[in-house]
Amino acid sequence: MSEDALLDVVGVHYRPAQDGARIVSLVPSITELLFHLGLGAQVVGRTSFCIHPEDKLAAVQRVGGTKKLRIDRLRALRPSHVIVNIDENRKEDVDVIAEFAPHVIVTHPLHPDDNLALYRLVGGIFGKAAQAESLCGEFQRALDELAEAAAKLPARRVLYLIWRDPWMTISRDTYISRMLALVNWETLCDDADVRYPEVRADSRLLADTDAVLFSSEPFPFKPAHVDEFRKQSGDSATACAFIDGEMTSWYGSRAVAGLRYLRDFAFGLGQI
Repeated sequence: MSEDALLDVVGVHYRPAQDGARIVSLVPSITELLFHLGLGAQVVGRTSFCIHPEDKLAAVQRVGGTKKLRIDRLRALRPSHVIVNIDENRKEDVDVIAEFAPHVIVTHPLHPDDNLALYRLVGGIFGKAAQAESLCGEFQRALDELAEAAAKLPARRVLYLIWRDPWMTISRDTYISRMLALVNWETLCDDADVRYPEVRADSRLLADTDAVLFSSEPFPFKPAHVDEFRKQSGDSATACAFIDGEMTSWYGSRAVAGLRYLRDFAFGLGQI
């Protein structure tokens, strides 16, 4: 394990944790990763959005939402390590946590490949380097399989919706957009200054769109919302499909399944 593997995204270097580390994860996908690596017994706190693995989380103390934390509850857990994410958590909360938690590990995967460094960082800090390398191998195999399949897929322009009222999408400087790029999909409505821009449902928006993808999270789109979008845009011809947001936006251990899901979804989209 190289020293570089124990650098978080803001450049803080971590030494391997001693036995008895008390971990609070404020990032749902990383909570799942911790359990996948065999660290569940050391996870003492999580957010209400940390829902996987469902059968093992009931006993883990909740400390609020990712952006609405119960700092008092978190402090009472006496964590040695708190894992946060630049997109998921508010900087002002992280600054307060850093006043009482000895180690605040900052993450920010922006590309599927960033999962490899994430696995090695978490595994290296908490004594699960071998398990992390095994997961890296699984991820790389799934990525190679997807690349082989993507060579047979046509390029598409897609609108990926994440919110309603207002309608919101993703810019290309996001993990989701870069996941979709692996199957030759270009996400529309890119805005260099806004990671999650608002869009107006009209005919101009869909003029060069091959498909509109309605994500299952953070807004739980239903068929009625597709009908609403079609009515507002005046477009009944552009393909619309529901897509599993966990599989496209969750990094960590779920990303392996996400790559395989995306491969199958991309081929199925051609049948709509």
